[in-house]
Amino acid sequence: MQLFDWIVLIVTLLFIVGYGSWKTRGSKNVEDFILGNNETPWYTVGLSVMATQASAITFLSTPGQAYHDGMGFVQFYFGLPIAMIIICLTFIPLYHKSKVFTAYEFLERRFDVKTRSLAAILFLVQRGLGTGLTIYAPAIILSALLGWNLTVMNIIIGVMVIIYTFSGGTKAVNVTQKQQMFVIMSGMFITFFLILHYLPNDMTFNSALHIAGANDKMNIVNFSFDPEEKYTFWSGITGGFFLALAYFGTDQSQVGRYLSGKSVRESQMGLIMNGLLKVPMQFFILLTGVMVFVFFQFNPVPLNFNPNNKTAIEKSVYKAEYHALEEKLVKLSEDKKVINLLYIDQLNQDYDNPILRKELVALSNKEKDLRDKAKEIISRADSNSETNDKDYVFFHFILHYLPKGLIGLLLAVILSAAMSSTASGLTALASTTAIDIYKRNQKEEKSDKHYLHVTKFFTLFWGIVAILFACVGTLFENLIQLVNIIGSIFYGTVLGIFLVGFYTKKVQAKPMFISAIISQLTIFVIYYFMIYSQEKLGYLWLNFIGAILTIVLALLLQFLFFRGKSGDNELVLE
Repeated sequence: MQLFDWIVLIVTLLFIVGYGSWKTRGSKNVEDFILGNNETPWYTVGLSVMATQASAITFLSTPGQAYHDGMGFVQFYFGLPIAMIIICLTFIPLYHKSKVFTAYEFLERRFDVKTRSLAAILFLVQRGLGTGLTIYAPAIILSALLGWNLTVMNIIIGVMVIIYTFSGGTKAVNVTQKQQMFVIMSGMFITFFLILHYLPNDMTFNSALHIAGANDKMNIVNFSFDPEEKYTFWSGITGGFFLALAYFGTDQSQVGRYLSGKSVRESQMGLIMNGLLKVPMQFFILLTGVMVFVFFQFNPVPLNFNPNNKTAIEKSVYKAEYHALEEKLVKLSEDKKVINLLYIDQLNQDYDNPILRKELVALSNKEKDLRDKAKEIISRADSNSETNDKDYVFFHFILHYLPKGLIGLLLAVILSAAMSSTASGLTALASTTAIDIYKRNQKEEKSDKHYLHVTKFFTLFWGIVAILFACVGTLFENLIQLVNIIGSIFYGTVLGIFLVGFYTKKVQAKPMFISAIISQLTIFVIYYFMIYSQEKLGYLWLNFIGAILTIVLALLLQFLFFRGKSGDNELVLE
């Protein structure tokens, strides 16, 4: 980090925080604070929805995911555009028709207060964890790579978000997310084209894709029916669809973004914008990770990208053994560079040499073996160390190969993404706690000013909780997977409740509540025995199973025990 990098980083972040606080200072009432007085235009809704989902985890973990496993992760998003259409046609009109502050407020009008409270609590649990992760993800990697104190990093990110979110609520989040998305996408595009520029002079983008393809990084679609495969076309179009439907349709951090729209049409256009741009954006971020992989076919690469592991090795008795592997990797990298240059030369003559392609695959397999052996040594040196280094790949490239100024910009990208997702999470947690839990259980009538102060208090409260959770967090196999696993455990049940509420008139509150409880407990059991313990099922299927199980159980219970009785009200799709 040079002085210019620090200037770029600090000026960018202070501008976002200062602009958001100044532009939205002085919310007059709770409707202004939570819904932004319904003044948000469609393009701001669209950008805000995209920025909420595009956390720092997206820009740290996704390129690393592509570096190791290729483009297949993009299948995770295949169901998203379909989900956007359904939400636009069903969810948004009903939310606006019932004039709600939060998504869960709708459930009391359709069912009862128990069902509303259950959905709200499930949301608060998973979003509270998820918001802590949006702070923790960039903090742990920045602290490891830059030598900064992890706790200090968590506090800095959390406090910056709390300042403008506490000041302006939803309007502040919407305003700042436009600037954050501009910083994020500018930084990613500049980085992508710099990677291409750093490749050997006679190497075209097409040649780079060929090298990535030879190493199985360009397998975009997998039609396998194997349930153990994490990412397939079928899991994306079903599990990914249900996850997107639940996240964008029932998660208050997203619902709050489009409830602030000027009208039903403006909210719908914002979501359609997200549906059109989200998959290409994720494809581009994954492709950036693949290009980083190609770049390292010609440049030195560490045995393990996590610098904490290197530090642990240097202090252990396994140092010599690890250094021996590093020497082998240096020799292997030289061989890899020679073969890749020969392969490019052949490609420039329009000949995809199968012998050289096989040699590239063989060298990549040898490198993988060296990395696996390095992980074993790291585990022996420190049993508590995290050997998986996917989340450190992209940042290693940023710190070691980008010119000064751009390092500061990319740091600003990562911190801006963290702030945008954290801010949306805080407003959603605060509004849900204030409206669905606190206000709903008040016996006496309180003023609008009172609920504004309460919502601001819960913004501060959840900000502190998120910082505390971030300070005690632990690294998982891959942070972007952890966020989606947490969501998948809870989203299916909540989505099932909403789908029954939207599309049926007959199901009553009692069978709905019972089915939701049974479904959520079943998902906990399935996750523990089928995913956590044995990895017999891809986690995306939890969204599908949870939603379908909740719906089927509700219909069965209604038919078997409550037949002949109508639903609780008519707030359903006509």
